[in-house]
Amino acid sequence: MIYQRSSQLFAEAEKVIPGGVNSPVRAFKAVGGTPIFVKSAKGAYLYDEDGNRLIDYINSWGPMILGHAYEPVVEAVIEKAKLGTSFGMPTELETQIAALAVSMVPNIDKIRFVNSGTEACMSAVRLARGFTKRDKIIKFAGCYHGHSDSFLIQAGSGAVTFGTPNSPGVTAGTAKDTLLAKYNDLENVKTLIEANKNEIAAIIVEPVAGNMGCIPPVKGFLEGLRELCTANGILLIFDEVMTGFRLARGGVQELFNINADIVCFGKVIGGGLPVGAFAARAEIMNYLAPLGPVYQAGTLSGNPLAMAAGLAMLQALDNDREIFKRLEEKTAYLGAGIERVLKANNVVFTINQIGSMISVHFDANPVTDFQSAAAGDNETFKKFFHGLVAEGVYIAPSAYETWFITDALTYEDLDFTINAIDKVSKTF
Repeated sequence: MIYQRSSQLFAEAEKVIPGGVNSPVRAFKAVGGTPIFVKSAKGAYLYDEDGNRLIDYINSWGPMILGHAYEPVVEAVIEKAKLGTSFGMPTELETQIAALAVSMVPNIDKIRFVNSGTEACMSAVRLARGFTKRDKIIKFAGCYHGHSDSFLIQAGSGAVTFGTPNSPGVTAGTAKDTLLAKYNDLENVKTLIEANKNEIAAIIVEPVAGNMGCIPPVKGFLEGLRELCTANGILLIFDEVMTGFRLARGGVQELFNINADIVCFGKVIGGGLPVGAFAARAEIMNYLAPLGPVYQAGTLSGNPLAMAAGLAMLQALDNDREIFKRLEEKTAYLGAGIERVLKANNVVFTINQIGSMISVHFDANPVTDFQSAAAGDNETFKKFFHGLVAEGVYIAPSAYETWFITDALTYEDLDFTINAIDKVSKTF
């Protein structure tokens, strides 16, 4: 494929945008080469500035669960835009999408909309601290909850040490209140809780990890977190920015029948527009201003265009009770096909999948946490990525990101992808 126009656009972007991109992973630093600039998208396909068509497996990092330019969403945004794009005042639309979301997700009474998943997770942690009157939180290595200071923490020198910042600009004072645990390791979490008795406000976790590739929870992990939180007065926060309204109508809480105390949303809930949200039972949500002492605000929160897109998306998912089954079947079909061709070509690999999330790790061992995900062969992944792009298939330009399946994908698209992987893997 030819990427002359993308190369020109990237050179121009680098002059006025740091790194030429507005989100770092788009810069292709992990895989090398020049980022692809998109001109348009429809259904399961991207069309770049050089006229190439790519089958899309990132789908704007998750929200395009029904495909790009999904007509009901596009129409809803257009009609709402004709009436005004922002008011900074309440609208009926906000109540409509809030009521629908609350009806779809178990164990929540109230929801507040914000502008991104980062903002949702940041606000959820502040609410948890205000509600429990404690300062510390536990997060897991490899789980990404946005770029808020509290979340940009790496491990200290031992299992019970305080975290240290892994980004300049994050203060040591902020970092000391974030404790880092190992994903899928309950004993590690217990050790942290014991070492910080009555000091931990919340445990925040991606209940299905998507930022170290797709990593489902091992049996008993989420259940164990729920028990530990209940026993120690800690709030359990599920970051369902990726999984909410994607793995099931009610997200991971429904899928595994486990209740979190606070749930964070993004991506699908905005139908492709910038939206985040956090939700909980009324007892917790009533701690938010203007009812309670925990302050959170946003000029563009509940923006009418974003609410229109999100409502149209949730209505479509709510009305199609077979959607999640179809997505799971397509993902399983793709996974089986990838496994077949990689085995035939003697490639060392592990595939993780759940619902409509899937990832390929170039390592023979099980991938259950960040450490095992990092053991994968990144050089092989680079060849894999660029080989697939050359064949007309676009996956995330990082070995640490899940693929997202859209219902717009046909089985012909899946077969094309499997054949492309067969072809590329023969070159390893």
